[in-house]
Amino acid sequence: MLDSTNSAHVYPLSEFYARAQRALPPVEVISGEVVPEPYRSLLVHGNDMTPTLEAFHEGHIHLEVLRRERRGDFYFRQVILRLMRNEQPVEFGANKIYLGRFPDDLRELILADDLPLGRILRDFQLPHATAAKAFLRVQSDAIINEAFELSGPTTLYGRKAVITDPQGRPLSEIVEILPPQKP
Repeated sequence: MLDSTNSAHVYPLSEFYARAQRALPPVEVISGEVVPEPYRSLLVHGNDMTPTLEAFHEGHIHLEVLRRERRGDFYFRQVILRLMRNEQPVEFGANKIYLGRFPDDLRELILADDLPLGRILRDFQLPHATAAKAFLRVQSDAIINEAFELSGPTTLYGRKAVITDPQGRPLSEIVEILPPQKP
């Protein structure tokens, strides 16, 4: 299970839980090789999640912001990504966005809280790299169950990823958790 030495693997999601005075759900850091399919195909790669999930679900995704907070040039948000065609939740997570590293027009789009960051990066062809830093096995709690419309604790999979600019500076830190998937 997660301890203080590897709690960075759930940051910035841990920020939202701390501010809500809630304990994090049980989280275990695992290797990419033990992530089962179809989660492995969806998580164990160096691509942005929005286009990966849109291809998998064959549909566009929009953003539902659950909580947000701006601290200077940092923008934190806890979100659900949903399919536009039927509102099905396809990801729950949180990100910390380094607003000062984005051009003004993209910063405005980010703060509008409509489009997922991955769509903005793709549509505006902003040079970047995405790297998965950890893979996670998560036991869902009440917050995640509500986001995914689950009736009780469920084993889910996710990842911690960092998006960087061409100079290697972070643009965003993201924790991405996927709902149950059929094998």
